[in-house]
Amino acid sequence: MKFGPLPGALALAAVITLVACGKKEDAPASAAPGAAAPAATAAKAGGTDVAKRWIDSEFQPSVLSKEDQLKELEWFIAAAKPFVGLEINVLSETIPTHEYESKTLAKAFTEITGIKVNHQLLGEGEVVQAVQTQMQTNRNLYDAYINDSDLIGTHSRLQSAVNLTDWMAGEGKDVTLPTLDVKDFIGISFTTGPDGKIWQLPDQQFANLYWFRKDWFDKPDLKAKFKAKYGYDLGVPVNWSAYEDIAKFFSEDVKEIDGKRIYGHMDYGKRAPDLGWRMTDAWLSMAGASSKGLPNGRPIDEWGIRMPEGSCNPQGASVSRGGETNGPASVYAIAKWDEWLRKYAPPGAADYDFYQSLPALAQGNVAQQVFWYTAFTAEMVKSKKDGNNTVDDNGNLQWRMAPSPKGSYWQDGMKLGYQDAGSWTLFKSTPLDRRKAAWLYAQFVVSKTVDTKKSQVGLTFIRDSTVRHASFTERAPKLGGLVEFYRSPDRVMWTPTGINVPDYPKLAQLWWQQIGDVNSGAFTPQKAMDRLAEEMDLVMARMQEADEKAKTYGGCGPRLNKPVDPKEWLGKPDGPKAKLANEKPKGVTMPYEEIVKRWAAAK
Repeated sequence: MKFGPLPGALALAAVITLVACGKKEDAPASAAPGAAAPAATAAKAGGTDVAKRWIDSEFQPSVLSKEDQLKELEWFIAAAKPFVGLEINVLSETIPTHEYESKTLAKAFTEITGIKVNHQLLGEGEVVQAVQTQMQTNRNLYDAYINDSDLIGTHSRLQSAVNLTDWMAGEGKDVTLPTLDVKDFIGISFTTGPDGKIWQLPDQQFANLYWFRKDWFDKPDLKAKFKAKYGYDLGVPVNWSAYEDIAKFFSEDVKEIDGKRIYGHMDYGKRAPDLGWRMTDAWLSMAGASSKGLPNGRPIDEWGIRMPEGSCNPQGASVSRGGETNGPASVYAIAKWDEWLRKYAPPGAADYDFYQSLPALAQGNVAQQVFWYTAFTAEMVKSKKDGNNTVDDNGNLQWRMAPSPKGSYWQDGMKLGYQDAGSWTLFKSTPLDRRKAAWLYAQFVVSKTVDTKKSQVGLTFIRDSTVRHASFTERAPKLGGLVEFYRSPDRVMWTPTGINVPDYPKLAQLWWQQIGDVNSGAFTPQKAMDRLAEEMDLVMARMQEADEKAKTYGGCGPRLNKPVDPKEWLGKPDGPKAKLANEKPKGVTMPYEEIVKRWAAAK
């Protein structure tokens, strides 16, 4: 998933231009790595006393005792000694978690270790641009990135990034935290390549779940009216049929609550890059357009790209090549997105972009949203005086989050939604001393010493030990189901883009333009997805040519199947799904209390 404001894009473009021209030394220090800080302003290690001060004043609560926190920080002080006075530069997208890191944890790390950190924040589009430029030029733009694990297939193929499994056991062993505890990371499988190696280290995670106004769903009169009309209970929708019925019910039957016009659905549709992320963030798999398998479907993933189990070579996106990007399930997914947006969302939503949709939801006039990022939990628990009309006058939540409903093509064993895993990524093009210093900072901001406090701020859990901490047990009732979800085994069914996608930056940019043509009415969902699948295959054909000539993708580039009549693939056990005779079965709902009880009982 990609989001964040765009300020800084011009500065980044200037840095990229300078690097591409071989003039990195002229780049501003705030935007790209420079030399070590001058002696007059060089940072100095604060030592144990400074570490104790930070433990007492900032790093509480923690899963570690204060004694163990101090031991961990003493290790950082010792490991950082060769790099005291060095100034490093790291880059991430702009979300509350990274703002906390940039403003607070970078300062703490600098004071404790003597390594000065410039932690820059940009929109995720700019982060991907910088990552792509560093990969293409092999010049050092930043010393480390927090980069979506959606690029796992790219990093593991291009081999420009550092293989962290080998790094931690070899060249980076002397700067690898003994108490890092990789197994404690919830999303470590998301950052593991087809070679079984870890390529990125998770820093923050959030899922897209179902959001709804529980206070409205609990109204006896509305429950009775819904049951009378649809023959089943108003509750959390288990399938898309129920979601659609509920959307129609609130938009067309209820219409008004407490004198305010209300709507049964919220989404966005502006023809812009974030519309592409809206779809590649697993919307097709939520409909059922992929194979079974976790963290991603094999042979077909949620982008519709085919890559057989045991292979690292994608074979195509089009149905004619065994893919599913333009298959019936994918077309159904796009058609439902378009239909619901037009029929049941507030006026103007079809022209919203991603950044406009969250404030619109906080207005308090929407009953449910099928695709809602838990990264916004911190915003949606704010008070009414802060502009949040989804809480009552006492600040009590009137909403809850629940599992995403399933489309008609979905089958048991498939992933159910998307989970962002912004993860630390190192590149071979970064000089070794800077890479080691950056790796120390990366581990610091995910260490058990600081992670519980960081998670209290950003609510983007990465460690199992953190989400099970007593402080979150206490806070859980005020977070709308977030803690219960992340403590449950269900969390593994929401996963990032996986290894079937051979080059994320090249392929992701194709989506929004084609999907935008559906919203504009220029093309039908089928035509748009046909065009998208064709473009994806064309781009992958160029990747295949480059890989066959020069092993650009390490021998794991695409090897496209020859196109055949789609009928030869549709409905086959390992092929794209054939069109269902009935894409709207009877709606099914579940009481929210049963979901929470199931989550709470799970280990």
